[in-house]
Amino acid sequence: MTMTRAVPHSGRATLLAVFIAFGGFLFGYDIGVISGCLIMPDFIDRFGERGSDGQMFLSPSRQSIITSLLSAGTFVGALGQAFTSDRFGRRGSILIWSAIFTVGVAIQTGTVRSIVQLTIGRFIAGLGVGALSAIVPLYNGETAPKALRGTFLVLYQLQIITGIFLSYVLDLATHSIKNSASWRVPVGLQLVWGLALLSGIFFLPESPRHLLGNNKVEEARRVIADLNAVPLDDPLVSETVSELQYALNEENAGGKATWAECFSSRNAMWKRTGNGMMLQFIQQLNGQNFYYYYGDTFFASSSVSLSPYVIQTILGAVSVAGTIPALYLIEAWGRRRSLLTGAILEAICAIIAGLVGHFTLAPPNTPLTHRNKQGGDTLIAFAVLHVFSFSIFWGPTPWVYLGEVGDNIDLMLTADCHLCTKYSLVYLGQSFPLRVRPKSIALGSATNWLWNFLLSFFAPRISNDIGPLILLIFFGMLIFGYVYVYLCIPETKGLSLEEVDELYRSGVKPWHSTGWTPRLNERFHETEKTNEERRSNEMAAATKSAA
Repeated sequence: MTMTRAVPHSGRATLLAVFIAFGGFLFGYDIGVISGCLIMPDFIDRFGERGSDGQMFLSPSRQSIITSLLSAGTFVGALGQAFTSDRFGRRGSILIWSAIFTVGVAIQTGTVRSIVQLTIGRFIAGLGVGALSAIVPLYNGETAPKALRGTFLVLYQLQIITGIFLSYVLDLATHSIKNSASWRVPVGLQLVWGLALLSGIFFLPESPRHLLGNNKVEEARRVIADLNAVPLDDPLVSETVSELQYALNEENAGGKATWAECFSSRNAMWKRTGNGMMLQFIQQLNGQNFYYYYGDTFFASSSVSLSPYVIQTILGAVSVAGTIPALYLIEAWGRRRSLLTGAILEAICAIIAGLVGHFTLAPPNTPLTHRNKQGGDTLIAFAVLHVFSFSIFWGPTPWVYLGEVGDNIDLMLTADCHLCTKYSLVYLGQSFPLRVRPKSIALGSATNWLWNFLLSFFAPRISNDIGPLILLIFFGMLIFGYVYVYLCIPETKGLSLEEVDELYRSGVKPWHSTGWTPRLNERFHETEKTNEERRSNEMAAATKSAA
């Protein structure tokens, strides 16, 4: 008797994804909020230095310390979560790091005049932000229905951008307050965000994958059934458990993976890990984070006609708007075309903004001429286009590319369920072990945080020396990025784990990879057809013999 399948619903899983993606909101908000604080009079008075004219000011070195300590914390937290996620589970790990983040925010908000206390608070908050930035996508990927995993990843990214935008809006709303509320309110509101995540411990389920890894099979079955809104005995539950268990067995096959294995020559692993790390490196030096971290300070020192708070709010709004076409273009254009197009568009914006700013902007605190105003308006226009282009192309694509191998196995497993086990057994053994994937992804993420820290530490010092010409550094990196993508990054759109492996082993040149056709699936189905014909002939012969 064939069991009737229930129709799965993703309502509860969607609500969980929206809630847990709030961790991305924390990350985005914390990045953006400090930018406006750096030019608030009360903030400068409390944490700045007294100049020779008797006025308080924030030197480039203090700006870099205040800003970069968050990034240093995120780097440590992103690595530290690997230990808590396995030991305490995804759910418990979210609780731990949300609490750490909340403590860091409380330390910052309660600071009176100590820059040491402020920076320590930002480092501690960064620990939580960095850990949550890694745990949230992991948790979403392990709890979301497979058909919605890509959408939930984009949702996380959208929350980051939304957090940045909201921080700019709040800075704009509070900057004119004459006392410490001007910066304490936008900074202290993060306590609400942290406490909201802490409350999730009361209704967040544990990841089914983590439960299976700890031999809690029945509990994993209940979570899967609940997230898909189907009965516990529905075939979907058993199939999902089988798929997850198979993936875990593959991940554990061969013992504990080493970091050196990520750079082995087997199946061109060194190329795959290296490409993921290089894309993260280039992404951080696109120039967008310079605007996010120091846009207010940069525009204020450039004497443009618009308020720097208004400019930052505009930049935040276009960042959110840029995610909309990204949802379509990432699949319609593919990874290579998106990255190549983005590099060219951003490079054009960077060089025009840098040169126009250098030759036309007035020194700070001087009357603006018509030429100065035109130059300022041009600089703002191309800064907006730069950030918008980043949000469409280089914002999402490196993260999609980094996680592509991990996601595509799920797409393969759902394509033809009755064949999935045999397909995996035939070909997964020929590809790199799944147990290596977490380390490869961790290396890519760590690269992102490392260069995020270096950029936030050195950018204000460089900008103080050369002004808008700092944008030419980003121009050079974008040109390098175009060349690197053209020569080294193959197109992986629509490929499964096995097909990505075949692509790298085939030796096809990246600039020819768009038209490359995988043979694994075709050969598999040819083999299946031959086997089915053989089995049919054997059954017919057996029937004839019995008769």
